[in-house]
Amino acid sequence: MASSIGNEKSVNPVLRISQLDALELNKALEQLVWSQFTNCFHGFKPGVLAHFEPEVKAFLCLILWKFTIYSKNATVGQAILNIQYKNNLSQTEKYQPLSKHQKLWYLIFTVGGRWLEERCYDLFSNRQQQSFCKIKSYINFGSGLLKLCGLLNFLIFLQKGTFATLTERILGIRSVFCKPQSIRQVGFEYMNRELLWHGFAEFLIYLLPLINVQKLKLKISSWCSPIAGLSNSENTLATHCRVCSLCGEWPTMPHTIGCPHVFCYYCIKSNFLFDMYFTCPKCGSEVHSLQPLKYKIEMTELHV
Repeated sequence: MASSIGNEKSVNPVLRISQLDALELNKALEQLVWSQFTNCFHGFKPGVLAHFEPEVKAFLCLILWKFTIYSKNATVGQAILNIQYKNNLSQTEKYQPLSKHQKLWYLIFTVGGRWLEERCYDLFSNRQQQSFCKIKSYINFGSGLLKLCGLLNFLIFLQKGTFATLTERILGIRSVFCKPQSIRQVGFEYMNRELLWHGFAEFLIYLLPLINVQKLKLKISSWCSPIAGLSNSENTLATHCRVCSLCGEWPTMPHTIGCPHVFCYYCIKSNFLFDMYFTCPKCGSEVHSLQPLKYKIEMTELHV
């Protein structure tokens, strides 16, 4: 009675994006299972799985096939998205589960084909005999032909929305929704916040190169530090010559810009090249002329 009711379920078509999402979830699951499996062999000799890697991957995919396609007519990605496979070869429009032959051929095409490609590549990669080279060329030609057919199938899928993979088209299996899909309530608050943030970030990216950060930093530092008057005897040129107004060290090749403050040649030159409107961070004077300081200061004045 339950099986008859299940077979009378209506079929709901699946969106293209949902089918592609299911394929991506399946790939992510396979990678996750393989990474967790290889973590168990970190303590062993390196390369212990290299010789048997195709067989181990095929065995893990066989286990996944047993608990997904064979048992539930759906992969893990499809089960997450409320999708399952339907036997599209049946004449009725009602839901029909996959036959055992379709499940078996699905295993052969997906798991067996991948294992055969990887194993044949390992077998014939280092063989130089003429017969092996011919077999390898035939295998490469067949693999390229299958990939070309897969590309054509994908283009047809984008147009019609059925049979996302070549295997589905050959076996006549189609993705359908398990249950009728209810209307989803979509909230746009998160999208509005993302759009607002991206707009603000683009504005900053456009605006920041136009701001002279170095000049702004020097201007702020000039506001914070008191401006020294020229009438006091302790603020004479000899006093200012002891410290570079930019780096705060003893000035190397001291130069002036027309104000009573002194700068290292490399400090003032690099800042002036960076900003042609450079001003003194101490008094705010603009650069009138860059001239070497002629006032002689003895090193003993540092200790005075």
